[in-house]
Amino acid sequence: MSVPPDQPPTTRIPAAGRFDPPPAAPEPAPAPAAPPAAPAVPPAVEPPVYATTPAPSPALPTQPTTPPRAGLAAGPYWGGVVATAVVAALIGIAGVVIFQNILDVKLTYQDPFDTDSTMAAYAIGGAVAAILAGGLLHLLVLSTPRPRAFFGWIIGLATLVAALLPLTWTDDTTRAVSSGAINLLIGIAIWSLLAGVLSRTARLVPAH
Repeated sequence: MSVPPDQPPTTRIPAAGRFDPPPAAPEPAPAPAAPPAAPAVPPAVEPPVYATTPAPSPALPTQPTTPPRAGLAAGPYWGGVVATAVVAALIGIAGVVIFQNILDVKLTYQDPFDTDSTMAAYAIGGAVAAILAGGLLHLLVLSTPRPRAFFGWIIGLATLVAALLPLTWTDDTTRAVSSGAINLLIGIAIWSLLAGVLSRTARLVPAH
């Protein structure tokens, strides 16, 4: 029997109590086979490394080294010597003022510079003694192994002689002791000040 063309197709409804089974699920595709494992390759063994001792270099000829020698910073050193000479001259002037002008003790002295003045003789004598001592110390630094020790002994003995000499110039003990005291103070000042100057200006000079 033919269906008229203007009538829609009808859906077939299953009868009551009858169900069509669901369509079966498609079976999963088999997993691709794993490629065969590559054969294990043993690790490469590096050849042993042996320590090599470098060949000794030929010995170079060594020149004998000369140890440095003692020296002085000449400018600061002689500036200190001049300052020491000024101090020594002032000690001489102060000694004359104290003993001769205040205590009225006539001093005895030698005047190799013909100053005809006690104060001038002590001032010039003290300054000259300081400059001579500075030159002596400079010479000892350049030529002796222990300049400070030699300088101390020389200045100490020279100061002792200068303090005792006035006793041979007069029989008046007071005059002689007063003059010797001034000489003693000048010598002590020269020794102590120049020793300090040496400590500040001494240095080692490389030998040529």
